[in-house]
Amino acid sequence: MSMKTFESMINWIEDNIMDNPKLSEMSEYVGYSSFYCSSKFKENFGITFKKYVAKRRVSLAAIEIINTGIGLLEIALKYGYSSYEAFTRAFIDNFGCTPNQYRRKFAATKNYSSSNRAF
Repeated sequence: MSMKTFESMINWIEDNIMDNPKLSEMSEYVGYSSFYCSSKFKENFGITFKKYVAKRRVSLAAIEIINTGIGLLEIALKYGYSSYEAFTRAFIDNFGCTPNQYRRKFAATKNYSSSNRAF
């Protein structure tokens, strides 16, 4: 499998991240079997397709938490979590804190940095 194919896999995931991407759909897109794609994906990226998608979703949600004032439940649902509790568990597993703690931490950082500008 070529690097171009791996790049196509990642691009396909990014393009479909909000639509609950499935390994079978990605495999069809790149033209290989699901088994082969699964094996090569893990071999190349060191993580399963499913875990990659989960980590990517929580990472995108974290960016949105920092950069918007959108409610945390709305963000959780937008990124495919069935409940705020499921979102919180995933968030703690990945970032070591709750989404609310994460937002407060970065809000404090933004306030601090904006009040200490040199201009």
